[in-house]
Amino acid sequence: MFASRPELPADLATAIRPTAPASSRLLPVAEPLRSLLPDGALRRGGTVVVTGSPGWGATSLGLALLTAASTAGHWCAAVGLDDPGVVAMAELGVDLRRVVFVPRPRGAWAAATAELFEGVDVVLARPPARVAHTAARRLLARARDRAAVLVVLAEHRDDWPVPSEIALEVTEAAWHANGRLLSRRAVVRAVGRGITGRPRYVSLWLPGAEGAVAVAC
Repeated sequence: MFASRPELPADLATAIRPTAPASSRLLPVAEPLRSLLPDGALRRGGTVVVTGSPGWGATSLGLALLTAASTAGHWCAAVGLDDPGVVAMAELGVDLRRVVFVPRPRGAWAAATAELFEGVDVVLARPPARVAHTAARRLLARARDRAAVLVVLAEHRDDWPVPSEIALEVTEAAWHANGRLLSRRAVVRAVGRGITGRPRYVSLWLPGAEGAVAVAC
């Protein structure tokens, strides 16, 4: 599986080896995001697909899923984000000391993502195009095997061809001005295993006036 992928450098593999035992099945998320997930947390071995139109905050939502895990000491990675916006990430609450960036994996994004599961607890990946079914299935298996979490960023739900544990979709968004501060109010729809009945809808500031994600009343 992924036999042609490049080897992760030994010093990097050692540095990013998980600090928490894999027997802990849940990874924390920021409090405003807990109601979107069945366990109020990320489940090891699971996959979350985040979708939304450009400019609606899907990238911010995906990055926000890393905040609590990174600040709790778990290693995370971001693959395929050309300009991850480190200032915005810091304002969201991401601990940048715990994030490995692979901004331009070119055609090898799937191999890069798979390799990072060797020592990273959460991998946020933005595929460059619709993902092939075989590649998606292999990444799901890799995440399960390594007890890690795969978060996929995509513009359309069909860009990820296999079922995910949770699908989060930004269904609407609008920017608001408050003096010199800007915030974006977004509605997020959550569906998936463990979410019974109708889909869940949560209104969020993504980001809020101070940069962090917050519940919008």
